[in-house]
Amino acid sequence: MKTSIYGLTLQQLTAWLGERGHRPFRAQQVWEYLYRTRVTDFSLMTDVNPDCIQLLSEHFVIETMTQHVKQESQDGTIKFLFRLQDGNLIETVLMRHKYGLSVCVTTQVGCNIGCSFCASGLLAKSRDLSGGEVVEQIMRVQLELDARGEQEKVTHIVVMGIGEPFDNFENMKNFIHIITDHKGLAVAARRITVSTSGLAKKMREFADSGLQVNLALSLHAPNNELRTKIMKINKAIPLEPLMEAVDYYLEKTNRRLTIEYILLRDVNDHKKEALELAQLLHDKKKRLYVNLIPYNPVDEHSQYQRSEERSVLEFYDTLKKNGINCKIRQEHGSDIDAACGQLRSKQINKEA
Repeated sequence: MKTSIYGLTLQQLTAWLGERGHRPFRAQQVWEYLYRTRVTDFSLMTDVNPDCIQLLSEHFVIETMTQHVKQESQDGTIKFLFRLQDGNLIETVLMRHKYGLSVCVTTQVGCNIGCSFCASGLLAKSRDLSGGEVVEQIMRVQLELDARGEQEKVTHIVVMGIGEPFDNFENMKNFIHIITDHKGLAVAARRITVSTSGLAKKMREFADSGLQVNLALSLHAPNNELRTKIMKINKAIPLEPLMEAVDYYLEKTNRRLTIEYILLRDVNDHKKEALELAQLLHDKKKRLYVNLIPYNPVDEHSQYQRSEERSVLEFYDTLKKNGINCKIRQEHGSDIDAACGQLRSKQINKEA
C-alpha cells in the first residue's frame, strides 16, 4: 500500500521532493492544494509540474479510508465510521459547540488500556494509526463540511477517540505538527486537547516536547483500590507516580490540566469519593479543573449505570465547596451510539 501524503509535515515534504530534484516552492504548492484547496486527487493540482505530480502519484495517496457509516444526531453531532485500507474500522466524531466545531479523533485500532467501563477497549489493539491516518480524519470531516456549503471550519480537536494517544506517541506528535502548521489547516495549538489514561513517563515526555496543546488525564477514581478495579492500568502505574507526573507537567509547562472523571452509579459517585478527589487534588487546585462526565451505558458493560442526577449534583457541589474548579460535561450525540467505540463494536458484531 502507498503511504498517505497527509503523514508528512511541510518540512518533510520539502525535503522529500528536494531529494528528487524539486525546489521548495513545489512542496508549498502541493501543501496548499492539500490543506487550503483540499483536493483529493493529485491530478487536480493543475499548476504543479507534471513530473512532480507523477512522482507523488507513484509514492503516495491522498485518501486511504472510506466512509462506512455516518450517523447524525438531532443536536448536529456527526459520527463517522471509516474503513481503513487494511479493512479495520475506526470512529471520528464532529461536535458542534457555541465556541466552534470540534472533532474527536482516533489514534489506534482498538485499545489495550482495558478500562472496564469503556466500549473502545472491547477489542484489543491491533495496530497504531499512522500520523497520516489521524490527519485524514480531520480532512474527511472538513471535506464533509465543504460539501455541505456551510463555510465552516474545524476549529478544535480532541485526541480522545479509540486508543491511548500516548501509546502512539510519535505519530500523535507528528499529527499535531501537521494540523497546527500555519500554512495549512492552522488549527491553534491551544484549541487541541490530548487525553491520556495515565502513562506517567509519556506525560513527562509530553511536557518536555514543547507542544503548546492541552492535556487531559482520565482519572475516574480518587484512590488506588477503586481505580485499579475499574482501570487495569492503575495496577502498573498507581496514583503515586501518576500524581508525580502531573506535578512535573504542571511545573514544566505552566499550563492548566483537565481531570476527566466519568461518574458511575454507586461505584465512584458518592460524596466520599468526591471528598477523596478534592483531597488528592488539593495542592494543585489552582492549576487544574475536573470535567465530570455522564456515563454512556454500553451493552457489554451492563454492570455500570449512569449516575442519578442528585448524585452528580452532590459530587459537583462537594468539589466546588472544597475549592476544586469543575464542570459537568455537556453531552453530544446521545442518540447515535455516543459512547466512544460503541458504533465500531456494534458494526463488527453485525459483520461477524
